Amino acid sequence: MNIYDSDPHDARSRQIGYCTNVHAGVDLNSIRGNLLEYAVAVGKQLSQTHDWNSLGVGLWIPDQASRELVGGQLDAFAEFLSEHRLNAFTINGFPFANFHGDHVKQRVYLPTWGQPERLEYTQRLATILTKLLPDDQAVGSISTLPIGWPGNPFSSEPPGRDDVAAAGAHLRKLSGFLDQLFESTGKRIVVAIEPEPGCMIDTVDDLVGFFDAELPEAIHRRYITVCHDICHSAVMNEPQRSVVTAYRDAGITIGKVQVSSAIVADWESIPADDVPATLEQLGQFAEDRYLHQTGQVARGGGFQLAEDLPPLLGQTSPADLEAIRRWVIHFHVPIFLQRFGHLTTSRDAVVECLKALDDDEIGAAFTGHLEVETYAWTVLPAAMRSRGLAEDIASELQWLADQLAG
Repeated sequence: MNIYDSDPHDARSRQIGYCTNVHAGVDLNSIRGNLLEYAVAVGKQLSQTHDWNSLGVGLWIPDQASRELVGGQLDAFAEFLSEHRLNAFTINGFPFANFHGDHVKQRVYLPTWGQPERLEYTQRLATILTKLLPDDQAVGSISTLPIGWPGNPFSSEPPGRDDVAAAGAHLRKLSGFLDQLFESTGKRIVVAIEPEPGCMIDTVDDLVGFFDAELPEAIHRRYITVCHDICHSAVMNEPQRSVVTAYRDAGITIGKVQVSSAIVADWESIPADDVPATLEQLGQFAEDRYLHQTGQVARGGGFQLAEDLPPLLGQTSPADLEAIRRWVIHFHVPIFLQRFGHLTTSRDAVVECLKALDDDEIGAAFTGHLEVETYAWTVLPAAMRSRGLAEDIASELQWLADQLAG
């Protein structure tokens, strides 16, 4: 859906969709099945109550499915999307393999941008996206990982393979490939690096420094951009307006915004008698599939990042929290949610980011691509997913559309 269909060149023009990495399956048949079961249902629900002519989807296309598509199934898949009014304007190219295994954790950061497999995979995705974009859409986006996770415990590669220099060389090569793709297809595909807590690039300052050192030329920045994940930024205690302004000042285009919300434990406002119950509630989110990095803001203003929620809970007593202002936890919860039990969310950061993107005084370069990425629906506590998944996704998209409409 384009919120401002009347003028697609308007600075406020936005495309919104949901990321399909919420669905399991690494092969093309699974992707088709998930889209039929869930995306089509989401589109039908929204079209019944609002004027949604098509549904935007941020396709997660793992390595296996990407090979199937370029191996001869791309035209049929494009026809399938068109038939079901699914607009694939963006791709999530971060998870390379199975994102729904029992124990994903740091495996999601492999292969790194220091390895040729990541470059080759992303080139395939770019080729695929040129075929999936509607004829009247000139720009598509692909989000990707922020180089890798330092000292990844699941990596079999020797030290140094995921270093910054190798990643920079691969991304510069990618920019040349994307320029050639533009010349041959007329489609500009931008690849958007997504800072994530604990990774080699996890803050706006890291990202700007990497671009200055490794991607200084205009052709690099025409095709290599940033994917701003609002949840990730909130975990790192970054004010949204400041981040958007910093990207503008650095001359870095925002290729995509992943609209996502984190869990917040506001220890400063939680009564002492409720702290044990709050820790118990947080235990419901200490699951084993995904990494739940936690930003800890001290009452004195200091910041420290914990690698994962389960061990943090295991070593924290109520007395330890007397010096802590809040925890912000990397667990993507529904973006419309503001409070549940003793916990709150970073929904205000979503609203702040959307306002900053629309602020003419900032004037950030932005493709307009907004992707709701609540991939953790399937590992939320049962009480938080009592409705059907399609209905929950539709509610998120409608909430986002309402925010954009003012």
